[in-house]
Amino acid sequence: MLRNRLSDKQIMTSQQQVSAELEQLKQAVELAITEAKRLGADQSEVSISKQTGISIATRELEVETLEFNHDGALGIAVYNNGRKGSASTSDLSADAIRSTVKAAVDISAYTSQDPAAGIADKDLLATDIPDLSLFHPHSLEPEPLIEIAKQCESIALAEKGIKASDGASVNSHFGIKVYGNSHGFIHGYPSSRHSISCMLIAGEEEMQRDYAYTVARDFADLESVEWVAKQASEKTLSRIGSRKIPTCEVPVVYDRDVASGLLGHLVSAISGGSLYRRSSFLLDALGQPIFPDWFSIYEDPYLLKALSSTPFDSEGVAPKAQHVIEKGCLQTYLLTSYSARKLGLRSTGHAGGIHNWHISNSGISRADLLKKMGTGLLVTELMGQGVNVVTGDYSRGAAGYWVENGEIAFPVHEITVAGNLKDMFANVVAVADDAKPQSSIRCGSLLLESMKIAGS
Repeated sequence: MLRNRLSDKQIMTSQQQVSAELEQLKQAVELAITEAKRLGADQSEVSISKQTGISIATRELEVETLEFNHDGALGIAVYNNGRKGSASTSDLSADAIRSTVKAAVDISAYTSQDPAAGIADKDLLATDIPDLSLFHPHSLEPEPLIEIAKQCESIALAEKGIKASDGASVNSHFGIKVYGNSHGFIHGYPSSRHSISCMLIAGEEEMQRDYAYTVARDFADLESVEWVAKQASEKTLSRIGSRKIPTCEVPVVYDRDVASGLLGHLVSAISGGSLYRRSSFLLDALGQPIFPDWFSIYEDPYLLKALSSTPFDSEGVAPKAQHVIEKGCLQTYLLTSYSARKLGLRSTGHAGGIHNWHISNSGISRADLLKKMGTGLLVTELMGQGVNVVTGDYSRGAAGYWVENGEIAFPVHEITVAGNLKDMFANVVAVADDAKPQSSIRCGSLLLESMKIAGS
């Protein structure tokens, strides 16, 4: 693990500064809401975000980019008889805020009426704003971070067979988010995010590339530089000698890094925007079985230090811990205030996205999962966007490993995996216990009963 380079005194000073800035931003939000009311708006909502941080990239032990950022913006939406007007500004002075509010009000006079438009229902707004330990600042001094990136590359390049580095990066950012609306809701919180990554190249005639990364709210929670370098080199070297396989239909394991992406298509299919437009293969699926009866997805918005935790969504609505899938059946849609009204329902607190999905597992390791599959394909990388959320048809370029008798036999590339998401979800055989805690969708490697593989 990496140690935070800020002293206790520096951390306290940073937190005090952020607390003072948070109050200033709340006052700016209050000014905008007050001004919107003065100009005759029925309702208004305002959001401000400010970001500060540093991004460093090295290549072959030389600094390639070093970027500091310190920026912010205010966005306001006003509603007059169902007519919406919106505007934004990066100038947070009082005069600029007043001008931005006036622009939004003026715009609303020219937009069409929409009965579903408006801010969130008052009784759904968060009343308790818990501290979820999302703010862990780190020193933004560039020299130590440059050294980390170079060290990561040095360790990786020392591995036999690694031909070159395609770059290492270190990022450290923190920010403040404030949201308010004309129901009297004005709240905000600070958060931080840090990461280290490394991408490598191996091989001679046929070069292969792969990468590894670590990300966390707290710099001290990042995996070590040695871990990142080792993971990147092992993954890259394991790709050497990749070959095509014949077209076939076999069981498939989605490695944990791509399994979470597979379930990201579920997010799209049960989101309000897809549902009210009737552009989802899971229309009218609430309460219906989608996965096997042993499969569940539990959402926890209040997990400490997690990357997808939040005390309220982008509309101020309080999210709730709940089962999205229980015993294979869909328990909830993912609705914003607008999409909920279009469907005759209520917001589920998902404006801005999902909150820490925990996918049930079968209590077995990835190695045991491969043994359970026997012979088939392990997918570790997906390419292309061949997914139709309306029909569920799924076809994507892939790379990975051919597995025989539960053991990896050789790397595979230039193939396509195809199926239908409805069938794929229904035919999940097992899930390993190797989920990444950093992911917003914490899913282990996932075994599907069968998929079509287009090869040579």
